[in-house]
Amino acid sequence: MEIIKGVKIKKLAVHQDIPDRKDSKEKPGFLMEVLRDDEGLLKKFGQTTFTVAYQDAIKAFHYHKKQDDLWFVATGQAMVVLYDLRENSSTKGEAQVVYAGQDDYKLIVIPAGVAHGYKVISKEPVLLFYHTTESYNVNDPDEERLSFDDPKIGFDWNRN
Repeated sequence: MEIIKGVKIKKLAVHQDIPDRKDSKEKPGFLMEVLRDDEGLLKKFGQTTFTVAYQDAIKAFHYHKKQDDLWFVATGQAMVVLYDLRENSSTKGEAQVVYAGQDDYKLIVIPAGVAHGYKVISKEPVLLFYHTTESYNVNDPDEERLSFDDPKIGFDWNRN
């Protein structure tokens, strides 16, 4: 599997969350640091957006000319598909598949010019938080769309 130049994956450490009450019969929770300002993953912070998608939903493809995205799948399981459209990239034309979500927590940094999308591969819905280096501008959105079945990308969404 080819890794697309500029894509970064950060595996997240999950820590048991100890309940305050010692007699609690509830299942213990967990906590994790998702994103820190001292990691250098985002060039700058623009905004955070939250979205929910359900089993077998495909949300693809789009890319940005200016902004980088950083994705965090909080619940469910997603098959994230990346495709390098950048003219001057050594990985131009390469695809990369990243699985993320419950029990496989990670951050995925997606550089400008890399088309991206995902499919929900779990029964549970995918809750996706994405952080961007630019705020969304409704009058001049930095978002270009491609069809999920774009023949140039040629991705088979039926694989899991």
